[in-house]
Amino acid sequence: MADDSKILEMDTDEVKNEALEDSNSNDNSSNVITAEIEESVKTFKDLGVTEVLCEACEQLGWKTPTKIQIESIPLALQGKDIIGLAETGSGKTGAFALPILQSLLASTQRLHTLVLTPTRELAFQIAEQFDALGSSIGVKTAVIVGGIDMMSQSLVLAKKPHVVIATPGRLIDHLENTKGFTLRALKFLVMDEADRILNMDFEAEVDKVLKVIPKDRHTFLFSATMTKKVAKLQRAALKDPVKCSVNTKYSTVEKLLQYYVFIPSKYKDCYLVSILNELAGNSFIIFCSTCNTTQRVALLLRNLGITAIPLHGQMSQDKRLGSLNKFKSKSRSVLLATDVASRGLDIPHVDCVINYDIPTHSKDYIHRVGRTARAGRSGKSITFVTQYDVELFQRIETLIGKKLPAFPTSEEEVMMLVERVSEAQRFARVEMREQGDKRKRPREEADDTELSSGVRKQRDIRIFVLTAFVFTHITRWHCCSGTTKMAHRSGQEDPERYLFVDRAVVYNPATQADWTAKKLVWIPSERHGFEAASIKEERMRGK
Repeated sequence: MADDSKILEMDTDEVKNEALEDSNSNDNSSNVITAEIEESVKTFKDLGVTEVLCEACEQLGWKTPTKIQIESIPLALQGKDIIGLAETGSGKTGAFALPILQSLLASTQRLHTLVLTPTRELAFQIAEQFDALGSSIGVKTAVIVGGIDMMSQSLVLAKKPHVVIATPGRLIDHLENTKGFTLRALKFLVMDEADRILNMDFEAEVDKVLKVIPKDRHTFLFSATMTKKVAKLQRAALKDPVKCSVNTKYSTVEKLLQYYVFIPSKYKDCYLVSILNELAGNSFIIFCSTCNTTQRVALLLRNLGITAIPLHGQMSQDKRLGSLNKFKSKSRSVLLATDVASRGLDIPHVDCVINYDIPTHSKDYIHRVGRTARAGRSGKSITFVTQYDVELFQRIETLIGKKLPAFPTSEEEVMMLVERVSEAQRFARVEMREQGDKRKRPREEADDTELSSGVRKQRDIRIFVLTAFVFTHITRWHCCSGTTKMAHRSGQEDPERYLFVDRAVVYNPATQADWTAKKLVWIPSERHGFEAASIKEERMRGK
């Protein structure tokens, strides 16, 4: 079990020595070993993947397996628990998806696999991969994340899909509140971006999930930056895990060109606009530290004519997916994002990543810049370093073991943009203030979803009908009491004072036009008819 397993960090050479030592020793503890795979392996078929899945890989354009796939897939097919450590964009999703789908081919079972992810967007992306690879064998997936109606998710779970991709918080909600949903027969547990999931942020949720799933299962942990602490890995209840590592502890892709710009904090926006103009025609992801900064910079760039779109946690899930799809479809060239987009997202056409705000945690830097230079492509990253960020930047350089060069900029050209950028900043602040006022008035807040607008219209109609009903009855009561008093004073009531018409005639446009010409006004009476204004005027003149 996990308590008996010792997670060790080893290089490939060390693994051979350790394996020899372990074979001569009587140590009962399980050691994590790095897989040794022959370099002759070239195709997925050589790794033991079935013909059907090999064809699916060819349709997706996966011609040869990556290093992490070569090391992990054969061991996963043997039923081993795996800790996969590989650089960003190296095919980790395929490394755990192919063995799971092959297991489903051998024994079809509902609620077969659970994949936990730290972000919603990554969950949708993994579901797309499973759907694409398993389309020929009829695999059903369900994405269970926050920001979406729980009832619709419950209906999907009631159909018992083969693979559930979820964020920890919403999964716990369904396990506690959705009747009939259980994971007691689960065969595979996958934690993508495992170091983030095993962190303190998801501690309570992960502990609850591990209590309700069977101990006799296969567990896969994959990430570009794996945690050092053995206790955290033991929480995942690994059983004789095998570590498949294809790079050093923390590293970035070789084809990624990394730069920094040392600038005054005051002129951050000016340098950003200058770099975007200099590298015009490229596709950018700009990472900011807060939702407010993300929204403000997006509005600023729009005011300067740059097609920018924001993505952050304060947006509704529909708008978040909409922003991501617009950027993926290249209808927007700049994506402003918080760290919700830093992990796992695979957008091939990203040319440059800009760290507008330097990440507080050095690990996040590796994930951020990993959004470009994926799957063998080249890319560029530029990190803004202000007078307040020097220490954080030095930590990043120490972590990756590199000294980053400075990105060439012309201070004179940047200063020429100050006036235009200042004006755009002012407009952005005004728009931010207006958006803040709308949030304080939720009834007036614009919502793009068809469902919410339909509900709002029905609510408004009900309020209008109720108000009209109450007003009509109050008016009739007043008119009845007044008319009764007049009748008592005059002795009897003149029936010709009232104009009685059928309802269908009243609503006829021709009749309404005729009444308008005669200058008649509808006045409620005790007989539920309408008194003609001209008769009332004659009566008043007679008095």
